[in-house]
Amino acid sequence: MTSLDFHKLCLLAYCLVLFVQLLSPPSCFAFASATSTTEAEALLKWKATFQNHTRLQNLTSWAYLPAHVKAAPCFWIGISCNVVGSVSVINLTNFGIQGTLHEFSFLSFPNLQYLNLSYNNLFDVILAKISSLSKLISLDLSNNQLNGSIPTSLGQLTNISTLYLYSNNLSGTIPKEIGNLKSFVDLGLSYNQLIGSIPTSLEIGNLKSLVNLSLCENQLSGSIPTSLGQLTNLSTLYLYSNNLSGTIPKKIGNLKSLVNLSLCENQLSGSIPTSLGQLTNLSTLYLYSNNFSGTIPKEIGNLKSLVDLGLSSNQLIGSIPTSLGQLTNLSTLYLNSNNLSGTIPKEIGNLKSLVDLELSYNQLIGSTPTSLGQLTNLSTLKLGSNNLSGTIPKEIGNLKSLMALQLYENQLSGSIPQNICCSGQLQNLTVTNNHLTGPIPKSLKTCKSLVRVRLEGNHFTGNISKDFGVCPNLDFIDMSHNKFYGEISQKWGQCAKLETLLIAGNNLTGSIPPEIVNADKIHKLDLSSNHLVGVIPKEFGRMTSLQKLMLNENQLSGCIPSKFGSLVDLEYLDLSSNKFNGSIASTFGNFLKLYHMNLSNNQFSQGIALKLEKLVQLNDLDLSHNSLEGSIPAEISNMESLQTLNLSHNNLSGFIPSSFEGMHGLSYVDVSYNELEGPLPNNRAFRQAPPEALQGNKGLCGNVEGLQSCTIGPRKERK
Repeated sequence: MTSLDFHKLCLLAYCLVLFVQLLSPPSCFAFASATSTTEAEALLKWKATFQNHTRLQNLTSWAYLPAHVKAAPCFWIGISCNVVGSVSVINLTNFGIQGTLHEFSFLSFPNLQYLNLSYNNLFDVILAKISSLSKLISLDLSNNQLNGSIPTSLGQLTNISTLYLYSNNLSGTIPKEIGNLKSFVDLGLSYNQLIGSIPTSLEIGNLKSLVNLSLCENQLSGSIPTSLGQLTNLSTLYLYSNNLSGTIPKKIGNLKSLVNLSLCENQLSGSIPTSLGQLTNLSTLYLYSNNFSGTIPKEIGNLKSLVDLGLSSNQLIGSIPTSLGQLTNLSTLYLNSNNLSGTIPKEIGNLKSLVDLELSYNQLIGSTPTSLGQLTNLSTLKLGSNNLSGTIPKEIGNLKSLMALQLYENQLSGSIPQNICCSGQLQNLTVTNNHLTGPIPKSLKTCKSLVRVRLEGNHFTGNISKDFGVCPNLDFIDMSHNKFYGEISQKWGQCAKLETLLIAGNNLTGSIPPEIVNADKIHKLDLSSNHLVGVIPKEFGRMTSLQKLMLNENQLSGCIPSKFGSLVDLEYLDLSSNKFNGSIASTFGNFLKLYHMNLSNNQFSQGIALKLEKLVQLNDLDLSHNSLEGSIPAEISNMESLQTLNLSHNNLSGFIPSSFEGMHGLSYVDVSYNELEGPLPNNRAFRQAPPEALQGNKGLCGNVEGLQSCTIGPRKERK
């Protein structure tokens, strides 16, 4: 029953009450008056138990009347009565009630037909006494916090046609007694914690009047009953998100009235039955996230009313049937994450209503059909992780509604179509790991709608300083591992929403522009493996959102700016293989969230900054291949999370602190080619270190391969 129908029923009831009161003698209402008084008292008694009854402004009409005035619950908000003045409808949906059903006197409402308490905060159990409502036609307790099991006594409500208990915390099994309710039209038990199998009473197809059956989002197990095929009036069958196993019964093909069928997110197996091709009224068919095998039946092409088809995340094999090109009403087609092979049928281009086409993560080969350019309503096209070859059809640029294009991890060659963003709608472009070449298309350079762009792992060329303008909506861009050249544009600083900028592994030259810090939302910046020169701009201290910074493998020089210590959210830092000099700034000790730091292959000198011991989250520390001198600070042993430590190829001297013996998480250490001496700490990382990780020192000793044994005597550490 729709909301509009329900309110029409309530209005009709009120009108009938007034009409009968005008035409009937007072004696007709003697019994009704007594009943109304009992019902009013029952409602007020229940209201008094609400935890928030004093704050329910919408129930102010529920109140005792003066003694000389007859109680009239029929005119209370949410209450309607039949022609003789007895309560027949209670509709308190979304009234904000907090309470239980314990004090609801079911016996006091002998004529109640409609009870709707949905969208409240009712908790605790559904009482068995609810079966006293013998005339009940519709019961809606959905969207509450009810728990416990579904009472078996519901099987006594033989007049009921609608039962909604969905979106609660109900547990236990579905009572077999529900199969006695031959008048059932709608049964909604979804979004609970129900277990067990679909009961036998449903298996024998007792519920012949059933139109809508929703048992989804529970923990039901066992197989789908074959006798569900007898429910020939069924329009909606939702069994998704359970633990159902076995195969789809072939008799499901008998449900000629079925419009919506969703069996997704279960553990169903076997092949998809060809009998599904008989469900010619089907609008939605969702079988994704199961273990189906075999081929896609060509009979699916008979479902001319189909709007949504989801077969993704299974183990389907074979080719995509050309018959799918007959589904001209199809809006979404999800075949991704299977083992489909062969080519993409050109007939897919006939699906003029298609909005979302997802074929990623298969083994498709051949070229991308030019007929896809006919899908003028297409918003999302995902063909990633296949073995597609050839060029990207220029016709793809004709798709004026296209918002997401994902072609990553294929064998595509050639260039990106010049008009790829001529419509100004494109938000997501991912062509990662192909063999694409050429410059960035002009339409992409000026595409203001872009949110996420991934071009990495190709052979793109061009001057990167001219390839992108200001992108006001851009959140993520990765152009790494291409052949771009030129200098980093100052315009990146004007991309106000930019959070990730990755341009590693190109041929970039020049310095890092200070203006880049104006993109203050950047949390990941990777400019590694280029030919950048100059210093780190002192303005970098303003990039306080930065979490990962990779500037390694460039020719950057100078000291680390003192304001670098402001980057307190930094988690990953790699400045290795540059020409940085000076001391390791004590400001590094401010990076309390840091788990990886690599400063190797630079020209850092002086001692190891003592404040490094504050980095208690650090897993990996590499200071190798510098000119560090002095002793190893004992405070490093406070880095309780440290797993790998590389101090090799420096000028460190003295003893290795004995406090390292307490670093139980340390699994790898390299202290080779220093001036260290004395015994190794009694620590697993040192005991298991290969000889090359200890060699080239002044006089280390210990019971490990490649070192001489230590002489007996007290250990004296040098400060």
